[in-house]
Amino acid sequence: MIDPAPILDLVGLEGRKVIVAGAGGGGMGTMIARLAGLAGATIVAADRSAEGLEAAIAPLRAEGITVAPVVADIASEEGVAAIMAGARDAPGALYGLVTVVGGVPDRYWGPASGVTREDWHAVLDLNLDTMFFLSQAVARELRAARRPGSLVAISSISGLAATPFHIAYGVAKAAVNSAVKTMAVELAADAIRVNAVAPGAILTPTAAVEPDPERDRWAVPMARQGRAEEIAATVLFLLSDMAGYITGQCLAVDGGVSVKWSHLDADNVPAYARDRSWLESWRREDEEPAR
Repeated sequence: MIDPAPILDLVGLEGRKVIVAGAGGGGMGTMIARLAGLAGATIVAADRSAEGLEAAIAPLRAEGITVAPVVADIASEEGVAAIMAGARDAPGALYGLVTVVGGVPDRYWGPASGVTREDWHAVLDLNLDTMFFLSQAVARELRAARRPGSLVAISSISGLAATPFHIAYGVAKAAVNSAVKTMAVELAADAIRVNAVAPGAILTPTAAVEPDPERDRWAVPMARQGRAEEIAATVLFLLSDMAGYITGQCLAVDGGVSVKWSHLDADNVPAYARDRSWLESWRREDEEPAR
C-alpha cells in the first residue's frame, strides 16, 4: 500500500514566496493566490488597481494567508522593479511566479486586415511583454541566489491554433508558449522550471461571455465553461514539487476544446458522416442505467 503522506507533502509551499501578477481581479489571479497561500506560500500579490487588489486580498488574509500587496503596472520597467522590491521585503524565500496579466479588450477584435500597428503592439505588450520581462527579472533573482523555482505563465488556447478576428491575441499567446519553452531549456540546469497553462473559456467576474448551455454544449466537449479554481489547481500543481520533473510544457485546461476536431457537430459527431445509423444505438446504450 502506498503511503500518501509524502506525496501530499509535495504540494506544500511552506517557506516559499510566490508572486502572482494580476491578483486583484477577483478571478483566476485571485484564486491562484488563494490556493498557493493555503498551500503555505507567502503571496506577493501584484496588480495595478489598488482598490481591486485590496478587495481581492482581504478575504485571503481572513483565511490566514500571508499576503504582501504591491500596486504596480507590470507593463513598465518601474512596475517590474516595484514588484521585485516588494518580493524582497516579504518573508520567505522567493520561489514562484505566476503571470496572469493579459486579455483582449473588445476594441481589438476584428479581421486581421484591419489591425493597426498601434493595436498590434498594444495587445503584444499586454500579453507577451508583461509575462516575459517579469519572468526574466524573477529568473535573474533566483539564479543570483542559486535557488530553485517555478515560473508559470497563463497563456490561452488561442495560442494553440488559429484565432480568427483576434489575431494579435493569438500571436501573443503563441509567443508566450514559445518563450516558456526557450526559458525552460535555458534555466533547467539552475533547477528553475518554466511552464504555461492555457485556459479555455473560464467563468470569472470579468468574463465577457455569460453561460449559454446550448452554445457550451456545441463548443466544448465537456459542455460547460471552466471555473477559476480549476485553473488555479493546475497552476498549484505546476508550482509544487509534484511537478518537479515538468518544464517547458503548456497544459491546456479547456474542457477538451483544443483537441476537438473542427468538423465535429454539436453532438461531437463528424459533421460529414453520411451514415449515422449507429448514433441512435449508441445514444440508447448511453441512456440505459448501469448495472
